[in-house]
Amino acid sequence: MEADGGPEGLTVTVSASGRSVVVRPEGELDHDTAQPLREALETALHGPPGPVVIDCDGLSFCDSTGLNLLLRTRLAAEGGGRVLVLAGPSPMVARMLEITGAAEIFRIAPSMAEALAGQDG
Repeated sequence: MEADGGPEGLTVTVSASGRSVVVRPEGELDHDTAQPLREALETALHGPPGPVVIDCDGLSFCDSTGLNLLLRTRLAAEGGGRVLVLAGPSPMVARMLEITGAAEIFRIAPSMAEALAGQDG
C-alpha cells in the first residue's frame, strides 16, 4: 500500500516482514501531511496481530502533530496488545524524541534489522 501527502509532503508505504507490519513514512510529517500516515497506522493496527514497526529513517521533519500521532498510535497499539517499534529514527526525529521525553516511552531500535530481529518468530 502507498499513500501520498502531496509533492512536498509525505509518502507512506506499508509492507509485511514475517509477522510484523512495516510502515515507512518518507518526507515531512506535519499538520498538513499527517493524514496518509494516520490512515496507514490505523490500518496496520486493525490488521493481523503482530508487531507494528515504523521505519523513521526517511522522516526529514516531524512537528508536534507528528509526535502526537506517534504517541496516540503507541497507546492504541498497547491497548490492543500490540508492540509498536520506532526503527532507525533520523537524527532530527531522534532529537525531537529526546528533547520531548518521548524517547523514554517508545521502543526504539537503531535500525530496521534490529527492530525486526526476534519480532517475527
